[in-house]
Amino acid sequence: MAENRVVRYAVIAVAFLLIGAGVALAAAPLLAGSGGEAERDTLFQVSTIDALLQGIYDGSMTFDELAAHGDLGIGCGDRLDGELIGVDGEWYLIRTDGRASPVAGSATTPFAAATFFDPDLTVTVGEPVNLTGLGRYLDAEIPSENLFYAVRMDGTFPRVVTRSVPIQEKPYPRLVDVTANQTVFTFENVTGTVVGFRTPAMVGGINVPGYHLHFITGDRTAGGHLLDITVPEGSGVQVDVTANFSMALPATEDFWTVDLSGDLSEDLERVEK
Repeated sequence: MAENRVVRYAVIAVAFLLIGAGVALAAAPLLAGSGGEAERDTLFQVSTIDALLQGIYDGSMTFDELAAHGDLGIGCGDRLDGELIGVDGEWYLIRTDGRASPVAGSATTPFAAATFFDPDLTVTVGEPVNLTGLGRYLDAEIPSENLFYAVRMDGTFPRVVTRSVPIQEKPYPRLVDVTANQTVFTFENVTGTVVGFRTPAMVGGINVPGYHLHFITGDRTAGGHLLDITVPEGSGVQVDVTANFSMALPATEDFWTVDLSGDLSEDLERVEK
């Protein structure tokens, strides 16, 4: 397995050199909708996870604008109104009734991430695993822990557990208090799609270090933020190694004045679990 991992790293590294890419934080301007290699190989993000943790919930970018930066993604709706998932260029919000609804292009998001999904490798899961085990399996196969990855897995799963949170009104509570009242959904023998990202530890406070995944059913009617899953043996996980990172910060007074200097890792751990 170690030798295969080294070979994959070498192949992907050469590919990055060929397209002139490097691991960069918005190192060069990206033209929305241009479809160029650099843009397709970029994880684009709206706001920061620490801002969301502290109640910065007002939308700052429209979904039409977000979709110009990718065809796969996750996030949330304005005022936390639903868990966002983008699959094949189609974007949905899953609210506390558990139903997935197509988003309006003019609606806004306070926090989201997107990329154009071009898988570089497929990892085959060799045994049944839960969400934690899936992360360990993927970590053993990816070429580096210091890059960004988009993840997609399609299949039929014995058990999937998701959540959504209710829309909020000002004054906004902290996210850890909102998720204390989250709605949890359990699916059994369900066909659907898992999408999301693995981000490196170096962006703690900006995004969720490790895996942040959402789920939507095959008929695109239900889903949510992924809390747990049973992944059958033989499942294939597509992984897009992403060389660049770009972020748009909200131009709002709430974001400008929030204190982002603290360590919110304990809050994030509670929110994600």
